[in-house]
Amino acid sequence: MTNKKEFPGEYVPRRLARRKKRTGLIVLLSTTAVIVVAAVVASTYLANLAQTFDSKTRVIGEAFPDEQDRPIKNPDDGSLNFLLLGVDHGADGTETADLLQAGGTDQRSDSMMLMHIPEDRKGVYVMSIMRDLYTDIPGHGSQKINATMALGGVPLVVQTVEGMLDTKIDHVAMVDFDGFKELTTALGGVTVHNDIEFYSTDSKKYFYPVGDIELKGNQALRFVRERKPFVDGDYQRVRNQQKFIKAVMNEMLSKDTLTNPATIFEVIDKLSPYLALDESLDSATAAGIGLQLKDVRASNIKMFTLPTAGLGTSPDGQSIVLRDEQALVDLGEALRTDTLRTYLDSANIDD
Repeated sequence: MTNKKEFPGEYVPRRLARRKKRTGLIVLLSTTAVIVVAAVVASTYLANLAQTFDSKTRVIGEAFPDEQDRPIKNPDDGSLNFLLLGVDHGADGTETADLLQAGGTDQRSDSMMLMHIPEDRKGVYVMSIMRDLYTDIPGHGSQKINATMALGGVPLVVQTVEGMLDTKIDHVAMVDFDGFKELTTALGGVTVHNDIEFYSTDSKKYFYPVGDIELKGNQALRFVRERKPFVDGDYQRVRNQQKFIKAVMNEMLSKDTLTNPATIFEVIDKLSPYLALDESLDSATAAGIGLQLKDVRASNIKMFTLPTAGLGTSPDGQSIVLRDEQALVDLGEALRTDTLRTYLDSANIDD
């Protein structure tokens, strides 16, 4: 039994301890939390890891909108949909709990992914949503989707994504910046293949050459956060995030990691304090999902970006990403009927 505390519309620590947060956005740890942490918590180290997971993760007191405002899910549909969010916190020293209030926050969710786990549990599909996608936000008209967190907190983010795809979301996971560094450090770094040479735009000026590069800590963070060095900006950032997630998954789902108690415990211990999950996503639920996904490896994880209709300009002069209306209809149908693999093949959408 977990010791969750519940406060509407804000992060709440399961263990009452205050932590300083830095400005940041990274959604990859949310993905890790649901897939990899689930698999690890379900391992032979269940008891100690479950206690660590439940005592250190936080709960989102109100993660979902009112049921009358949500799509209806077929009771025979055994697939699962997760909304994975990375948020920008306030200035250094600002407490997350002070920012996430019922009805809105001063934050924007700049990294957003929808993860679909099919009923047969033979794969995992992770779809990135461009932060500048111009869409209808219930009660607020058309705006960039990354404004939803500021306008109505997590429930409005869920309602907006569900409305776009006419598909119900089962779980929500959020992550903050510091946890990402802890994870990459615990793993000893991960290797990705970089396609475009660039320097980070922060004071460190990290250099990322073309080819296989090992990333860890702050250097890894800058790799997945950078967009200004690229001609297509946020599109390349999303591609780098997807590439890095797969590298993390490959490392964490490797035999060397899963059979190493010390590494497993360090990952759970370091990662958990930086995760916020919906009320029902505790260690018992994670363990159940993990057991169902025990045969999934990095090669079974399909990552893609929500198709769009290119760039445009909003009525107030902002640069925006336009919705591909037909793609939204087709994707929604594929999600509701658990035929996403068939849709991706027919639409020729690759990683």
